[in-house]
Amino acid sequence: MRGFMDENFLLSNETAVALYHQYAKQMPIIDYHCHLSPKEIDEDKQFKNITEVWLYGDHYKWRAMRANGIDEAYITGSASDYEKFLAWAKTVPMTIGNPLYSWTHLELRRFFGIEEILNETTAPMIWERANSLLSEPSFSARNLIKKFAVEVICTTDDPVDSLEHHQNLKNDPSFTTKVLPTFRPDKGLEINHDGFVEWVQKLEQVSGIAIKTYDHFLEALESRIAFFHSVGCRLSDHALDDVVYEEETPEDVSNIFLKRLKGEKVSLHEERQYKTVTLLHLAEMYAKRGWAMQLHIGALRNNNSKMFQLLGPDTGYDAMNDGEIAKPLVKLLDSLERKNALPKTILYCLNPKDNHTLASIIGSFQGGVPGKMQFGTAWWFNDTKDGMIAQMKTLANLGLFSRFIGMLTDSRSFLSYTRHEYFRRIVCSLLGEWVEEGEVPNDLDFLGSIVQNISYYNAKNYFSFDSDM
Repeated sequence: MRGFMDENFLLSNETAVALYHQYAKQMPIIDYHCHLSPKEIDEDKQFKNITEVWLYGDHYKWRAMRANGIDEAYITGSASDYEKFLAWAKTVPMTIGNPLYSWTHLELRRFFGIEEILNETTAPMIWERANSLLSEPSFSARNLIKKFAVEVICTTDDPVDSLEHHQNLKNDPSFTTKVLPTFRPDKGLEINHDGFVEWVQKLEQVSGIAIKTYDHFLEALESRIAFFHSVGCRLSDHALDDVVYEEETPEDVSNIFLKRLKGEKVSLHEERQYKTVTLLHLAEMYAKRGWAMQLHIGALRNNNSKMFQLLGPDTGYDAMNDGEIAKPLVKLLDSLERKNALPKTILYCLNPKDNHTLASIIGSFQGGVPGKMQFGTAWWFNDTKDGMIAQMKTLANLGLFSRFIGMLTDSRSFLSYTRHEYFRRIVCSLLGEWVEEGEVPNDLDFLGSIVQNISYYNAKNYFSFDSDM
């Protein structure tokens, strides 16, 4: 029997051990999708305590605490940070089988050198030791990033953002990690949301373009894309909770847009027409600049209306959706392909029932660039050992596993870089199993190059962050 989380944790055989320790372990990290605060990186935030760096904004942990019967006061409420930490320590032993159990102890070990198991008994000691380290300059936000050799961080940014913190970081030679924006125009597509008109007014202000028509709106969006590009942005991101495709004439979409600017709500059919045409325009703009487009598909958000009213979005009350995605998604991609305007695209599905659907769809639109169409890494509720293996096996069965651009944190926490270690160990274990079963040759150098490509090089080449296109 192996010890808990020993050096060969998750590595199923000797080939996996060799692949991880000789090839994967020391690779730099490209975190091409996360929700870290560029302001906190720019200001090199020093965290008050482990609760602030570990539990603030982490709805994964919040969901587990609620499932353990923890009162909301100790999750998002008025309890002290120490009380919230104790509530999390009480919950951790109950998370066995959930990746949170592994992530929690990986983070304690890799960042703080704490090998004790977190529970109610050890919590006071771990609180003191972790906080003592967090008070040191070497545990500031930037230094936490440096500890894991993070080469690139792509944050998630609204088109109306000033990007001042990205610009400050770009011009700061003392910090070599690239912190780049990602263009996330969801508020510009959700035409029926209450804040849409106010958001258009903000876009008007930051772009300097008076938005009186739909064409003006597109012009303003393109001006922001150009600005984001100048600051280093090379990818966009869209939350497609439902995939829609409704063809319409430019004139009709213009009328829909003007109707909404007057304060009127539009019909569901009109909303779908507007979203389709606007997303197609945006995708063409991305393709022109060599960007990659990320489509996060299938979330069912804000399911608990009482808690949504109390806490707002992104607080742990979301789930998987089960809507039809294949036909509208193919129509969307095909429309762009016909115009030679399909950008590099990463498709993520939240419901694993859609794994084979997305993995097969990308095969219909490959070409020109190795791995141009990507079946994105296991996301959110699939970000587990089983979920990662299922995603990778599906990709291997239907596409080119060796061209996979690998892992991201999708996190708001500066301690989440251990997820890359977790992922890399699983990659090595999967390849090792294929060797053991005689499915692939036992050629460590060949397999090691695949591991390093998936861990780092594929993403580096795919995104071309150093390009001035």
